[in-house]
Amino acid sequence: METQKPQIYHEKQRLQFCLLHALNNLFQLTEAFTRASLNAIAEKLVLDDPSKQSWTPFSIVFKPHHNSFTGNYDINVLIAALEERGKTVVWHDRRNGASSIELDNDNDLFGIILNVQVRRYAGFWKSRHWVALRKIGGVWYNLDSDLSEPMAFQDADDFRGFLDYIIRQGGEILLVMNKKE
Repeated sequence: METQKPQIYHEKQRLQFCLLHALNNLFQLTEAFTRASLNAIAEKLVLDDPSKQSWTPFSIVFKPHHNSFTGNYDINVLIAALEERGKTVVWHDRRNGASSIELDNDNDLFGIILNVQVRRYAGFWKSRHWVALRKIGGVWYNLDSDLSEPMAFQDADDFRGFLDYIIRQGGEILLVMNKKE
């Protein structure tokens, strides 16, 4: 008897909205977050900041936590968005390698967000990219919005090997945890 593959939501990359896509892929919902909701979080972060930056003509586009046109959001928006949904973020200590991540504790670990360096336009453009990783139906998936479809990992060793590769390439691993009551 053939086992049925779980239905997986996978949002594709558009402009620099990789954080938006990563969050929607992580939560497996079309509009878990929208551009408007992430912009509102970014604006609230500015209002809550006691050392508010002074306004310049560039402030219309280059805001402290995102770019108004391209949607390139920063880590502060990610953390605030996840906290709104009852999640916390734990920065993985790269010195420990992926073997120290407890992948089988589904009650605590909701998923993983990566921040990796990418080169685009024949290597002329270097930037950072947000990627969601999530365990669905007992299998870990790479839900990178740059991929044409989600990529399943064969097993925990394959997944840890991928995470170790990300660490060696200078990527950051952020563990998305369920808040404990």
